Amino acid sequence: MTDSQNPFDALGGAGGFDMNALLQQAQQMQEQLAAAQERLADAEVEGTVANVTVKVTGVGEIIAVDIKPGGFDANDAESLADLGDMVVAAYRDAKAKADAMATDALGPLAGGLPGMPGGSPDQPGQIGF
Repeated sequence: MTDSQNPFDALGGAGGFDMNALLQQAQQMQEQLAAAQERLADAEVEGTVANVTVKVTGVGEIIAVDIKPGGFDANDAESLADLGDMVVAAYRDAKAKADAMATDALGPLAGGLPGMPGGSPDQPGQIGF
């Protein structure tokens, strides 16, 4: 029996566990994640319902709302309420597309972590170190 109670001995002892390689891999993953998040912030996605188009970034921030003429009466309260519903529905359509884009872009980097795009609250996180 040795006098050392170093917990890293179980990982291969001297030379069996390369902390520098682990840190380097973590740094690379962080850089890839930052680049993917930047691409998402710059991406644009549209959702359309009837005469309404909503444009959002890849992270779901509204950029623009386009309402084509016709299809509603600006003097009718019910027609305006319907227009509001169309704006909400078009936003939800665009947001769903942005979420799918985020899952595709970030999912592999999240490694299945719960709460991250590509992760699931039903599955424990997996970090591929």
